[in-house]
Amino acid sequence: MIPTFLLGVVVFISILLMFQVLRLTEFMLVHGIKFSMILDILGYMSISFLPLILPMSLLFSILMTYNRLSQDSEIIAFKSAGMNGLNLLWPAVALSLLVGYFSLQTAYYIAPWGNRQFEVLISHLGNTKAAASIKEGTFSEGFFDMVVYANKVDSDRGILENLFIYDEKNPSAPLTIIAPKGQIIPDIDNPGQSVLLRLFNGQIHRRTTSHTIVNFESYDIFLNDPIQFEERKKSPQSLSINELGHKVDQAETKDEKKLLQMEYYKRSSLSFACLVFGLIGVAFGIQNHRRSAKASGFIISVGFIILYWIFFLAFDSAARSNALSPAIASWSTNLIFSVLALVTLKSKLK
Repeated sequence: MIPTFLLGVVVFISILLMFQVLRLTEFMLVHGIKFSMILDILGYMSISFLPLILPMSLLFSILMTYNRLSQDSEIIAFKSAGMNGLNLLWPAVALSLLVGYFSLQTAYYIAPWGNRQFEVLISHLGNTKAAASIKEGTFSEGFFDMVVYANKVDSDRGILENLFIYDEKNPSAPLTIIAPKGQIIPDIDNPGQSVLLRLFNGQIHRRTTSHTIVNFESYDIFLNDPIQFEERKKSPQSLSINELGHKVDQAETKDEKKLLQMEYYKRSSLSFACLVFGLIGVAFGIQNHRRSAKASGFIISVGFIILYWIFFLAFDSAARSNALSPAIASWSTNLIFSVLALVTLKSKLK
Protein backbone atom coordinates (compact mmCIF):
# COMPACT_ATOMS: atom_id res chain seq x y z
CA MET A 1 0.00 0.00 0.00
CA ILE A 2 2.81 2.44 0.80
CA PRO A 3 4.36 2.65 -2.72
CA THR A 4 0.88 3.05 -4.22
CA PHE A 5 0.10 5.75 -1.65
CA LEU A 6 3.23 7.71 -2.62
CA LEU A 7 2.32 7.31 -6.28
CA GLY A 8 -1.15 8.67 -5.50
CA VAL A 9 0.34 11.72 -3.80
CA VAL A 10 2.40 12.51 -6.92
CA VAL A 11 -0.52 11.90 -9.29
CA PHE A 12 -3.07 14.00 -7.42
CA ILE A 13 -0.65 16.87 -6.78
CA SER A 14 0.18 16.90 -10.50
CA ILE A 15 -3.52 17.02 -11.37
CA LEU A 16 -4.20 19.96 -9.04
CA LEU A 17 -1.12 21.87 -10.24
CA MET A 18 -2.25 21.50 -13.84
CA PHE A 19 -5.09 23.94 -13.09
CA GLN A 20 -2.49 26.59 -12.19
CA VAL A 21 -0.48 26.29 -15.41
CA LEU A 22 -2.06 29.32 -17.10
CA ARG A 23 -1.49 31.51 -14.08
CA LEU A 24 2.15 30.47 -13.79
CA THR A 25 2.66 30.95 -17.52
CA GLU A 26 1.41 34.52 -17.13
CA PHE A 27 3.97 35.19 -14.42
CA MET A 28 6.76 33.90 -16.66
CA LEU A 29 5.73 35.82 -19.76
CA VAL A 30 4.39 39.07 -18.27
CA HIS A 31 6.54 39.49 -15.18
CA GLY A 32 9.63 37.73 -16.52
CA ILE A 33 10.28 35.88 -13.28
CA LYS A 34 12.93 33.19 -13.02
CA PHE A 35 12.17 29.50 -13.37
CA SER A 36 13.55 28.91 -9.86
CA MET A 37 10.82 31.16 -8.48
CA ILE A 38 8.23 29.16 -10.41
CA LEU A 39 9.55 26.07 -8.64
CA ASP A 40 9.15 27.85 -5.29
CA ILE A 41 5.56 28.67 -6.15
CA LEU A 42 4.86 25.06 -7.12
CA GLY A 43 6.46 23.83 -3.90
CA TYR A 44 4.41 26.10 -1.65
CA MET A 45 1.22 25.26 -3.54
CA SER A 46 1.92 21.54 -3.20
CA ILE A 47 2.35 21.93 0.57
CA SER A 48 -0.94 23.83 0.87
CA PHE A 49 -2.70 21.04 -1.09
CA LEU A 50 -1.52 18.25 1.25
CA PRO A 51 -4.62 18.15 3.52
CA LEU A 52 -6.69 17.40 0.42
CA ILE A 53 -4.15 15.13 -1.24
CA LEU A 54 -3.42 12.74 1.63
CA PRO A 55 -6.95 11.30 2.09
CA MET A 56 -7.41 10.92 -1.66
CA SER A 57 -4.07 9.17 -2.08
CA LEU A 58 -4.85 6.85 0.83
CA LEU A 59 -8.17 5.82 -0.72
CA PHE A 60 -6.45 5.24 -4.05
CA SER A 61 -3.75 3.12 -2.38
CA ILE A 62 -6.06 0.88 -0.34
CA LEU A 63 -8.59 0.40 -3.11
CA MET A 64 -5.89 -0.56 -5.60
CA THR A 65 -4.25 -2.98 -3.14
CA TYR A 66 -7.38 -4.82 -2.00
CA ASN A 67 -8.80 -4.81 -5.51
CA ARG A 68 -5.66 -6.54 -6.74
CA LEU A 69 -5.82 -9.06 -3.90
CA SER A 70 -9.38 -9.91 -4.91
CA GLN A 71 -8.47 -10.14 -8.58
CA ASP A 72 -5.65 -12.60 -7.81
CA SER A 73 -7.93 -14.65 -5.49
CA GLU A 74 -5.68 -13.86 -2.53
CA ILE A 75 -8.68 -12.81 -0.42
CA ILE A 76 -10.27 -16.24 -0.99
CA ALA A 77 -6.96 -17.90 -0.09
CA PHE A 78 -6.70 -15.91 3.14
CA LYS A 79 -10.22 -16.83 4.16
CA SER A 80 -9.60 -20.51 3.26
CA ALA A 81 -6.56 -20.47 5.53
CA GLY A 82 -8.79 -19.39 8.41
CA MET A 83 -7.91 -15.69 8.48
CA ASN A 84 -10.83 -13.67 9.81
CA GLY A 85 -12.05 -10.32 8.55
CA LEU A 86 -10.31 -8.24 11.20
CA ASN A 87 -6.91 -9.61 10.17
CA LEU A 88 -7.64 -8.46 6.61
CA LEU A 89 -8.72 -5.05 7.88
CA TRP A 90 -5.98 -4.06 10.33
CA PRO A 91 -3.18 -3.21 7.81
CA ALA A 92 -5.45 -0.66 6.11
CA VAL A 93 -6.57 0.76 9.47
CA ALA A 94 -2.97 1.05 10.68
CA LEU A 95 -1.92 2.94 7.56
CA SER A 96 -5.04 5.13 7.78
CA LEU A 97 -4.27 6.10 11.36
CA LEU A 98 -0.65 6.88 10.47
CA VAL A 99 -1.60 9.00 7.46
CA GLY A 100 -4.44 10.59 9.44
CA TYR A 101 -2.05 11.74 12.17
CA PHE A 102 0.33 13.21 9.61
CA SER A 103 -2.63 14.81 7.82
CA LEU A 104 -3.76 16.39 11.08
CA GLN A 105 -0.34 17.95 11.69
CA THR A 106 -0.24 19.08 8.09
CA ALA A 107 -3.69 20.68 8.24
CA TYR A 108 -2.94 22.39 11.56
CA TYR A 109 0.52 23.78 10.91
CA ILE A 110 2.36 22.77 7.72
CA ALA A 111 -0.28 23.60 5.08
CA PRO A 112 -1.07 27.04 6.61
CA TRP A 113 2.66 27.82 6.54
CA GLY A 114 2.91 26.78 2.89
CA ASN A 115 -0.18 28.78 1.97
CA ARG A 116 1.21 31.86 3.73
CA GLN A 117 4.56 31.54 1.97
CA PHE A 118 2.69 31.30 -1.31
CA GLU A 119 0.70 34.46 -0.50
CA VAL A 120 3.84 36.37 0.47
CA LEU A 121 5.68 35.24 -2.67
CA ILE A 122 2.79 36.25 -4.93
CA SER A 123 2.62 39.56 -3.09
CA HIS A 124 6.33 40.19 -3.69
CA LEU A 125 5.89 39.34 -7.35
CA GLY A 126 3.32 42.12 -7.48
CA ASN A 127 6.21 44.57 -7.19
CA THR A 128 7.17 43.77 -10.77
CA LYS A 129 3.63 44.33 -11.98
CA ALA A 130 3.94 48.11 -11.91
CA ALA A 131 6.87 48.36 -14.33
CA ALA A 132 5.77 45.40 -16.42
CA SER A 133 2.36 46.97 -17.08
CA ILE A 134 3.96 50.01 -18.75
CA LYS A 135 5.03 49.45 -22.36
CA GLU A 136 7.50 51.61 -24.25
CA GLY A 137 5.96 54.10 -26.63
CA THR A 138 2.32 53.33 -25.76
CA PHE A 139 -0.29 54.89 -23.50
CA SER A 140 -0.85 52.51 -20.59
CA GLU A 141 -4.30 52.89 -19.09
CA GLY A 142 -5.36 51.50 -15.72
CA PHE A 143 -1.98 52.07 -14.04
CA PHE A 144 -3.35 52.88 -10.55
CA ASP A 145 -6.20 54.83 -12.25
CA MET A 146 -3.81 56.91 -14.36
CA VAL A 147 -2.76 57.08 -18.00
CA VAL A 148 1.02 56.76 -18.33
CA TYR A 149 3.26 57.16 -21.36
CA ALA A 150 7.01 56.43 -21.25
CA ASN A 151 9.35 56.66 -24.18
CA LYS A 152 11.74 54.12 -22.58
CA VAL A 153 11.13 51.51 -19.86
CA ASP A 154 13.69 49.51 -17.90
CA SER A 155 11.48 46.94 -16.09
CA ASP A 156 14.38 45.35 -14.21
CA ARG A 157 15.43 48.57 -12.49
CA GLY A 158 12.03 50.28 -12.62
CA ILE A 159 13.45 53.27 -14.56
CA LEU A 160 11.14 55.29 -16.85
CA GLU A 161 12.29 58.01 -19.27
CA ASN A 162 10.40 60.86 -20.96
CA LEU A 163 7.24 60.44 -18.93
CA PHE A 164 3.77 61.81 -19.56
CA ILE A 165 1.16 61.15 -16.86
CA TYR A 166 -2.51 62.11 -16.89
CA ASP A 167 -4.14 61.82 -13.46
CA GLU A 168 -7.92 62.19 -13.34
CA LYS A 169 -8.52 60.90 -9.79
CA ASN A 170 -9.99 64.33 -9.06
CA PRO A 171 -12.20 65.03 -12.11
CA SER A 172 -12.68 68.67 -11.18
CA ALA A 173 -8.92 69.30 -11.21
CA PRO A 174 -7.09 66.76 -13.42
CA LEU A 175 -3.30 66.76 -13.40
CA THR A 176 -0.88 66.45 -16.29
CA ILE A 177 2.67 65.61 -15.21
CA ILE A 178 5.70 65.72 -17.50
CA ALA A 179 9.14 64.49 -16.41
CA PRO A 180 12.29 63.40 -18.26
CA LYS A 181 12.90 60.60 -15.76
CA GLY A 182 11.11 58.57 -13.13
CA GLN A 183 11.68 55.54 -10.95
CA ILE A 184 9.30 52.95 -9.54
CA ILE A 185 10.25 52.14 -5.93
CA PRO A 186 8.44 49.16 -4.34
CA ASP A 187 7.16 49.53 -0.80
CA ILE A 188 9.00 46.91 1.28
CA ASP A 189 6.43 47.04 4.09
CA ASN A 190 3.48 46.50 1.76
CA PRO A 191 4.89 44.50 -1.18
CA GLY A 192 2.56 44.19 -4.13
CA GLN A 193 -0.08 46.53 -2.66
CA SER A 194 1.67 49.90 -2.80
CA VAL A 195 4.44 51.51 -4.82
CA LEU A 196 6.24 54.86 -4.91
CA LEU A 197 6.65 56.60 -8.26
CA ARG A 198 9.44 59.19 -7.93
CA LEU A 199 9.74 61.78 -10.72
CA PHE A 200 12.71 64.09 -11.37
CA ASN A 201 13.00 67.62 -12.84
CA GLY A 202 9.50 67.86 -14.27
CA GLN A 203 6.36 69.96 -14.37
CA ILE A 204 2.83 69.60 -13.00
CA HIS A 205 0.03 71.18 -15.01
CA ARG A 206 -3.27 71.69 -13.20
CA ARG A 207 -6.27 73.13 -14.99
CA THR A 208 -9.28 74.38 -13.03
CA THR A 209 -10.57 77.91 -13.60
CA SER A 210 -6.99 78.81 -14.50
CA HIS A 211 -3.91 76.99 -15.73
CA THR A 212 -1.29 76.41 -13.01
CA ILE A 213 2.24 75.14 -13.66
CA VAL A 214 4.50 73.84 -10.88
CA ASN A 215 8.16 72.99 -11.51
CA PHE A 216 9.82 70.40 -9.30
CA GLU A 217 13.21 68.73 -8.84
CA SER A 218 11.74 65.64 -7.18
CA TYR A 219 8.11 64.65 -6.87
CA ASP A 220 6.77 61.48 -5.21
CA ILE A 221 3.47 59.86 -6.08
CA PHE A 222 2.37 57.25 -3.56
CA LEU A 223 0.24 54.67 -5.33
CA ASN A 224 -1.77 51.93 -3.70
CA ASP A 225 -4.56 49.53 -4.55
CA PRO A 226 -7.05 49.79 -1.65
CA ILE A 227 -8.66 46.47 -2.55
CA GLN A 228 -5.41 44.50 -2.58
CA PHE A 229 -4.10 46.47 0.40
CA GLU A 230 -6.47 44.56 2.70
CA GLU A 231 -5.60 41.21 1.14
CA ARG A 232 -2.06 41.22 2.49
CA LYS A 233 -3.39 40.11 5.87
CA LYS A 234 -3.34 36.40 6.60
CA SER A 235 -6.23 34.56 5.03
CA PRO A 236 -8.06 31.93 7.16
CA GLN A 237 -6.26 29.21 5.17
CA SER A 238 -2.90 30.67 6.28
CA LEU A 239 -3.68 30.63 9.99
CA SER A 240 -2.35 27.84 12.19
CA ILE A 241 -4.91 26.02 14.33
CA ASN A 242 -3.95 28.10 17.38
CA GLU A 243 -4.22 31.38 15.47
CA LEU A 244 -7.52 30.24 13.98
CA GLY A 245 -8.99 29.48 17.41
CA HIS A 246 -7.80 32.89 18.64
CA LYS A 247 -9.42 34.60 15.64
CA VAL A 248 -12.71 32.79 16.28
CA ASP A 249 -12.81 34.19 19.81
CA GLN A 250 -12.05 37.71 18.55
CA ALA A 251 -14.44 37.70 15.56
CA GLU A 252 -16.39 40.95 15.38
CA THR A 253 -19.33 39.76 13.27
CA LYS A 254 -21.36 36.56 13.10
CA ASP A 255 -20.46 36.01 9.43
CA GLU A 256 -16.75 36.35 10.14
CA LYS A 257 -17.00 33.97 13.09
CA LYS A 258 -18.93 31.45 11.01
CA LEU A 259 -16.33 31.42 8.22
CA LEU A 260 -13.52 30.98 10.73
CA GLN A 261 -15.37 28.16 12.49
CA MET A 262 -15.95 26.41 9.16
CA GLU A 263 -12.22 26.52 8.45
CA TYR A 264 -11.48 25.33 12.00
CA TYR A 265 -13.73 22.25 11.88
CA LYS A 266 -12.89 21.48 8.25
CA ARG A 267 -9.25 20.78 9.08
CA SER A 268 -10.09 18.12 11.66
CA SER A 269 -12.79 16.52 9.51
CA LEU A 270 -10.50 16.23 6.48
CA SER A 271 -7.87 14.49 8.61
CA PHE A 272 -10.48 12.09 10.02
CA ALA A 273 -11.48 11.40 6.41
CA CYS A 274 -8.26 9.36 6.15
CA LEU A 275 -9.75 6.71 8.46
CA VAL A 276 -13.09 6.89 6.64
CA PHE A 277 -11.42 6.48 3.26
CA GLY A 278 -9.36 3.60 4.64
CA LEU A 279 -12.54 1.73 5.58
CA ILE A 280 -14.15 2.63 2.24
CA GLY A 281 -11.06 1.34 0.42
CA VAL A 282 -11.24 -2.07 2.10
CA ALA A 283 -15.04 -2.30 1.81
CA PHE A 284 -15.14 -1.66 -1.92
CA GLY A 285 -11.69 -3.02 -2.75
CA ILE A 286 -12.59 -6.54 -1.60
CA GLN A 287 -14.69 -8.30 -4.19
CA ASN A 288 -16.15 -11.75 -3.65
CA HIS A 289 -16.18 -12.45 -7.38
CA ARG A 290 -13.07 -12.23 -9.54
CA ARG A 291 -14.99 -10.78 -12.47
CA SER A 292 -16.25 -7.82 -10.48
CA ALA A 293 -12.73 -7.36 -9.10
CA LYS A 294 -11.47 -6.45 -12.53
CA ALA A 295 -12.98 -2.98 -12.21
CA SER A 296 -10.27 -0.37 -12.02
CA GLY A 297 -9.39 0.69 -8.49
CA PHE A 298 -8.40 4.11 -9.79
CA ILE A 299 -11.83 4.71 -11.35
CA ILE A 300 -13.60 3.59 -8.17
CA SER A 301 -11.40 5.82 -5.99
CA VAL A 302 -11.99 8.86 -8.24
CA GLY A 303 -15.73 8.15 -8.12
CA PHE A 304 -15.75 8.11 -4.32
CA ILE A 305 -13.59 11.26 -4.17
CA ILE A 306 -16.02 13.13 -6.42
CA LEU A 307 -19.01 11.84 -4.44
CA TYR A 308 -17.35 12.83 -1.15
CA TRP A 309 -16.70 16.38 -2.35
CA ILE A 310 -20.24 16.75 -3.68
CA PHE A 311 -21.58 15.96 -0.21
CA PHE A 312 -18.91 18.06 1.50
CA LEU A 313 -19.60 21.14 -0.62
CA ALA A 314 -23.36 20.70 -0.22
CA PHE A 315 -23.07 20.70 3.57
CA ASP A 316 -20.61 23.60 3.34
CA SER A 317 -23.22 25.61 1.41
CA ALA A 318 -25.82 24.69 4.02
CA ALA A 319 -23.56 26.09 6.74
CA ARG A 320 -22.99 29.31 4.79
CA SER A 321 -26.75 29.78 4.45
CA ASN A 322 -27.18 29.15 8.21
CA ALA A 323 -29.15 25.94 7.63
CA LEU A 324 -26.57 23.94 9.62
CA SER A 325 -23.96 24.77 12.22
CA PRO A 326 -20.32 24.74 11.02
CA ALA A 327 -19.48 21.71 13.19
CA ILE A 328 -22.39 19.58 11.92
CA ALA A 329 -21.77 20.61 8.31
CA SER A 330 -18.06 19.73 8.48
CA TRP A 331 -18.59 16.28 10.00
CA SER A 332 -21.79 15.14 8.26
CA THR A 333 -20.02 13.81 5.16
CA ASN A 334 -17.66 11.69 7.28
CA LEU A 335 -20.64 10.29 9.18
CA ILE A 336 -22.47 9.28 5.99
CA PHE A 337 -19.43 7.63 4.45
CA SER A 338 -18.53 5.88 7.72
CA VAL A 339 -21.98 4.27 7.88
CA LEU A 340 -21.67 3.22 4.23
CA ALA A 341 -18.22 1.71 4.87
CA LEU A 342 -19.25 -0.20 8.00
CA VAL A 343 -22.40 -1.63 6.42
CA THR A 344 -20.44 -2.78 3.36
CA LEU A 345 -17.60 -4.21 5.46
CA LYS A 346 -20.04 -6.26 7.52
CA SER A 347 -21.13 -8.11 4.40
CA LYS A 348 -17.67 -8.40 2.84
CA LEU A 349 -15.70 -9.65 5.86
CA LYS A 350 -18.03 -12.45 6.92
